[in-house]
Amino acid sequence: MIRVLCLALVLFGTPAFAVQPDEILSDPALEQRAREISKGLRCLVCRNENIDDSNAELARDLRLLVRERLVAGDSDAETIDFIVERYGEYVLLNPRAAGSNLILYWAGPGMLVFALLAAGFYLRTRSRANPDGETKLSEQEAKRLAEIMRE
Repeated sequence: MIRVLCLALVLFGTPAFAVQPDEILSDPALEQRAREISKGLRCLVCRNENIDDSNAELARDLRLLVRERLVAGDSDAETIDFIVERYGEYVLLNPRAAGSNLILYWAGPGMLVFALLAAGFYLRTRSRANPDGETKLSEQEAKRLAEIMRE
């Protein structure tokens, strides 16, 4: 019984789109543009969920704002720029690679290059430090070892 319930939750428990019927535009081309823009905008309440999938009131307000801007004649870029100007760049699910975000974009690859260089330097100095792999005992150490072995 539990397996059947779990299977039902997996199959039928997937979230439905949160777009309400009263939000949908009559022009299919504008509605498609609004959906594409909404997929790239973050719900500020739910975090890491786009506004098209969120049931939050703020997400609904953002969906309506996107549709208002498109009906007013704004392009997709102008609509996104308006929302970013109003709510900040955090509203974008995929932040722009400009300004201070460049630090975030280049930090990972930069640290990888630094780690590879450090590892190469370490391995190079380690291989030069002891090329034979063995160290010779001094005369005093050899005598002491001989004494220990006799005992």
